[in-house]
Amino acid sequence: MKFSLRFNNDLPAAEYVKMAQAAEQAGFDQFWVSNDLFLRSSPVILTAVATATTRIEIGTCILNPYSFDPAEMAMMAATLDELSGGRFNLGLGSGAASFLKWIGIDQQLPLTAVQETAQAMRALLMGERAAVAGKFLHWTDEAYLRFKPQRPVPIYLGAMSPKMLQAIGAWADGGLPLLFPPEHYATVLPYIRAGADAAGRSLDQIDIAACVWCSVSEDRAAAVDALSEKIAYYGHAMSPLIWSELGLTAADFAPLEQAVMVENDMAKAKALVTEPMLRIGIVGTPKELIQRLEALVAMGVKHLSFGPPLGPDPLEAVSVIGREVIPYFRGAGN
Repeated sequence: MKFSLRFNNDLPAAEYVKMAQAAEQAGFDQFWVSNDLFLRSSPVILTAVATATTRIEIGTCILNPYSFDPAEMAMMAATLDELSGGRFNLGLGSGAASFLKWIGIDQQLPLTAVQETAQAMRALLMGERAAVAGKFLHWTDEAYLRFKPQRPVPIYLGAMSPKMLQAIGAWADGGLPLLFPPEHYATVLPYIRAGADAAGRSLDQIDIAACVWCSVSEDRAAAVDALSEKIAYYGHAMSPLIWSELGLTAADFAPLEQAVMVENDMAKAKALVTEPMLRIGIVGTPKELIQRLEALVAMGVKHLSFGPPLGPDPLEAVSVIGREVIPYFRGAGN
C-alpha cells in the first residue's frame, strides 16, 4: 500500500518544507503540490522540498500544456529529477477551463493536447528528439534537451472526465483521479480499466492514487470550515461526472463561484456550502477517516492519496494520519 499527500499551492512556501519533512518521517511515499494559476509556483516549492528531504517522492499535481509550455515543462521535470536524485513525478492534465479563461486561454482539444504533450515529454526525457506534427504541438527535429536526463520521469495523469480516465489506463505511468466523493472510485475504475484493456495493459502496471479530500480534526466545526473553503474555491471547476455523482449540477456551484471569484468574499461562499457538497470529502476524526477509506481498500485501492485541506492544522493532520491511519492500512488494524 502506498500513501501520498497532495497540497494546493496556496500556503507560504516555507510551510511545505515543514510538511514534507513531517511526511517523510511519518512514512508517506509521495508529496504532491498543485500549480493553480496566480498562487505560488509548485516547481519552486518542490525545489525547496527536494533539498530538505532524502526519501519521499515529489510531484506536480498538476501541470497543464496550455499555461505551462511543454518544452519548459520537460526542462523543469528533468532538472527537478536530477536535483532530487530521481524522486520527481510529473503530474500532467488538461487543467481547469474555468481558470484558464482568466488568462484568455480557450482549452481546445484537451485530450489531444495532453496526449501529444506526454508523447513529446517521454521522448525528451529519454534523451531523444521530439519532433511532433500534431494537432496541438508543432515541433521540429531541433526539439531535444541539450543535457542528458537522469531517467524517463514517470507521468501521472490527473483526470476527472471519462475520456481522460480511460487515458490513465491506456498510457500513463500513474493516475491521479479525483474521487469526489471517495466512493466515486467505483465509477472511476471501470473507465481506467477500459483504457488499459484496450491498450493491452494490466492495471498492475499503473500506480492509481485514490485521491480524496479530507479534513481531520477532533474539532468538527473547524474541520468542516476548512473543507468548506476548498469546496467554495474549486467546486465550480469540477467535472459533470463528479457533480452527477453528488446529485448536483453546475448551477448549484454558481453562487459560490460568484462569491469567491467575483465578489472575493470567502466567508459568504463558505456559508453557501451544503451538506451534499460536503460529501465531496471526508470530515472528522482519524477513526471516521479510516471508516470511509476501508470501502476503497475493499475495492482494491493500493494507493491512498490525502488531499487538501487535510484539516484546520495541516501540519498536525500530516502527523495524525501518519500516526493513526498509515499503520492501520499497513496491517496494524487488519
